[in-house]
Amino acid sequence: MLRDSNAFSGFSVDDIAAARAFYADVLGLDVSETNGMLMLHLSGGRDTLIYPKPDHVPATYTILNFPVRDIESTLDELASRGVTMEHYDFTDPRGINRQGGPLIAWFKDPAGNVLSVVEAPQG
Repeated sequence: MLRDSNAFSGFSVDDIAAARAFYADVLGLDVSETNGMLMLHLSGGRDTLIYPKPDHVPATYTILNFPVRDIESTLDELASRGVTMEHYDFTDPRGINRQGGPLIAWFKDPAGNVLSVVEAPQG
């Protein structure tokens, strides 16, 4: 029934203007705005909706993962743009999980939603 539907995902934020500034200006993503909502135009045609929610509660899981070729240089660039990495018991001082699997580091958007960068050969 829905096999041919161009499905997309979405998540909420508490401040659309702050989200637009973060995703467009800080992360450098293509963003459009319609009817008070944002659409992230991600590589590969994977658009993602960002919608306002007055009683927004940040997701307790990673909502968006960005594959990158070189996590170290990506973290340097993010830091230069004011992004702070999250630190957990299992991450190194830079916030990178090096305990098996791909190298991965997490950060939050202005609404507190968790995002990640993941080192991948085709990143």
